[in-house]
Formats: sequence, structure tokens, C-alpha cells
Amino acid sequence: MVPPHDKAAYVRRMFDAIVGRYDLMNRLMTAGRDEAWRRQAARQAVVPPGGKILDVATGTADLTLALARQHPSARIYALDFSLGMMQRGIAKVREQGAGERIRFIAGDALTLPFADGTFDAVTSGFLMRNVTDIVRTFVEMRRVVRPGGRVVCLEISKPRLPVFSRLFWWYFMRVVPAVGRLVSGNAEAYRYLPQSLAQFVSAEELKALMEQAGLVDVTYRRLMLGTVAIHVGRRP
Repeated sequence: MVPPHDKAAYVRRMFDAIVGRYDLMNRLMTAGRDEAWRRQAARQAVVPPGGKILDVATGTADLTLALARQHPSARIYALDFSLGMMQRGIAKVREQGAGERIRFIAGDALTLPFADGTFDAVTSGFLMRNVTDIVRTFVEMRRVVRPGGRVVCLEISKPRLPVFSRLFWWYFMRVVPAVGRLVSGNAEAYRYLPQSLAQFVSAEELKALMEQAGLVDVTYRRLMLGTVAIHVGRRP
């Protein structure tokens, strides 16, 4: 795995390198289910009419676009530190005619460039395995959401069913890197993905980290036989 002091630079370079086939690989790895997961996460971002949502680590804007469809009057801010990924996201937003409500911003999840209480909800999709400090990331999200506002985290999780868990890890450790090499030409990036999950916290531990960051009423729901989880917390 990447040393912590090198992780941010490594992750930025990795995502910039795979942007061309990133969406295709997401569909292939999940059999297209990743879009449904993002729709479910978007529904958890409860905001008033005309509210403001921040999507942290927007990537190619799939969750941002799901938020725009779910909340048609909301203003959405999409942040990422990979300029390559964000440029692809900007192009997709323009193609779908949603550009007037979505603003893209270059920034780091560990130091969000917004004042306290700016947003009605903050979301992230598949971010937490890539940050160097999970608690600090949630602290920043809690800081920029208004009191009572929700923080929604969509993330890969470790399945618990014994037989399925063995099949899942075989697929993730063997098949995903091989397909990633063929489709994207970047085997290293798709070796990093399963390795990062192997060292990632459990869904229950992620809940505890959200609470450590000051979020309350934290709950989570497992999807796809426990391979994905949506966590929701609230700023008190």
C-alpha cells in the first residue's frame, strides 16, 4: 500500500490517469448497480427547496448528477482535487443540461474551502478509502453543513456472509485487477482498489468514526449483500 505521506499525491495521479475508462470500469465492476447506489444516497440528502448541497470528491460527477435529478431546485457544489476527473464531470454535466445549477470547485476534502454551516447537506461517494484522515474529513463535512443538516457517505464495505465473502474477495483481488488492466491499461490503479478495501474499516467502525467527528444519529444501510453501505449522520 501507499505510505500515508504519499497517499494524496498518489491518489490524485491515479485518478487523473484512469479518467478515460473510469465510468466504464465502474459499470463493469458493479454490473451497473453503482448508479442505483448513488440514487439511493442522493435520496438521503434531505434539503429544503432551493437548498445547497456539497458533493465532496465528485469525480466524474455521477453522484452530483443523481443529486441534481433528486433535488431539482437545489444548488449543488461539486468538489474534487483530481482535475482530470472533474473535467470529465464538467463535460457530462453540460451534456445533460444541468450546468446552470452545478458549480465545480477544485479543493481538498481535508480542508474544505467553505464557511461553517454553508450547506443543507454534504455527500460523498467512494471517498473515504482514499483520504489520509477519515475523522478529519468528517469533521470538515460536519463543519460546513448547517445544524440539523445531513452528511451522507456512500462507500464500499466488507461483506460478512462467509461463503459470499470468499467469492467477493476472489473477485475483487483477482478479477477486478485483470479487467482493469485490459479496459483501462492501468493494472496498478485496480490493484489499489481491492487493497484499499482490505485495509479499510468496517461499516460499524465507520459509523463510530462519524460519531467521533461530532455527527449524531448516525445510521447505515448495507446494500448488495453487504458490499456497499450508505451512512447518514446529522450535525447537532
